[in-house]
Amino acid sequence: MSGPPSGLGPIGFGYRLRAPYATDPAATRGRFHDEPESPTRTPFQRDRDRIIHSTAFRRLKHKTQVFIAHEGDHYRTRLTHSIEVAQIARALARALQGDEDLAEAIALVHDFGHPPFGHTGEDALNACMARWGGFDHNAQSLRIVTKLERRYAAFDGLNLTWETLEGLVKHNGPLTDAAGNGLKGPVPEPILHYNVLHDMELSRHAGIEAQCAAIADDIAYNAHDIDDGLRSGLLNLDMLTQAKLPAAILRTVAQRYPGLDAVRTGHELMRRQITAMVEDVILTAQRNLAELKPRSAEEVRGAGRMMVCFSPEMAELERTLKAFLYANLYRHPTVMAVRARAEEVVVNLFEAYMRDPAIMPEGWREVLGRADERVRARHVTDFLAGMTDTYALKEHLRLFDHAPDLS
Repeated sequence: MSGPPSGLGPIGFGYRLRAPYATDPAATRGRFHDEPESPTRTPFQRDRDRIIHSTAFRRLKHKTQVFIAHEGDHYRTRLTHSIEVAQIARALARALQGDEDLAEAIALVHDFGHPPFGHTGEDALNACMARWGGFDHNAQSLRIVTKLERRYAAFDGLNLTWETLEGLVKHNGPLTDAAGNGLKGPVPEPILHYNVLHDMELSRHAGIEAQCAAIADDIAYNAHDIDDGLRSGLLNLDMLTQAKLPAAILRTVAQRYPGLDAVRTGHELMRRQITAMVEDVILTAQRNLAELKPRSAEEVRGAGRMMVCFSPEMAELERTLKAFLYANLYRHPTVMAVRARAEEVVVNLFEAYMRDPAIMPEGWREVLGRADERVRARHVTDFLAGMTDTYALKEHLRLFDHAPDLS
């Protein structure tokens, strides 16, 4: 047998069914640097493996999701969140007959660019970089996988396929209109610069697998932030009855298991909420695909709308749940106080490295002495964005003789 039958793709020694609109690894647009193909793995399987073996992936272990990592070992980190997103993304791709490996790869790489201390670190770096193009974690993820990871003799970055990079850049939708105007403000500079070299088709949607990864991210953090909020004591089950979706699920759990303890009730809530959202997305996506009848991945990209999304009813439930979480968890006074101290760490480090590049570690300080201010600022940001929470605090202690209490 010379190759897989039409519509099937290699996986180990077997085959996997794919829909006509799925992204076909055999028809990949390739890599920026040409490489021979693997005889045992598809291009997207190789991408996933490169992502998992990267330094950036390991650093996610000590990067904050919502709570500062050292508050407790049971809270989510960027690493555990990414693994949970990948599981949901694969489930969605499997149900929709997309390429599961591509969906998983995009899910695993989507948070590479997050700096220490979660969105606090991103906001702080964006403010620090306001004069030089700002900071965006998606753009930083692209810099990491195309430039900053240095594992291979032949090229910088991980040399991922075009499709994985497309999913990384555009998993939340197009970045520009057909004329190149930013749809949500200016397109981050790192993305524009890379797009000149390797056209990401910024005005088009990404493939079905990237869309699976994007909504899997929403499903995962909506549920797991509730779980972490309950664990922290900042949320309780009574408070969650203020949001329609968890309230309905909690009523069902109480009827099914009267007298169930709060911890198990919380776990039942989390898994049932994930199931409800996943099943809603699958049914909605199947309806969208049946309506469009795309015959290729290119027709999905050119559809002008997301195929993988919530139903209008679930979208409204999700919107109100997010509003509840912002009001009661993300903006809780305890969380905001910690955020303020974490922001101080990031800003202090940025300013210190900009003033005196010699204080940076070997391998980083050499470039800064001969760089102009714009290049220096981006270089400092690359270093800072790669830090874990623990390393950032260690650096602050080294340079300022104290580290803010983030507990």
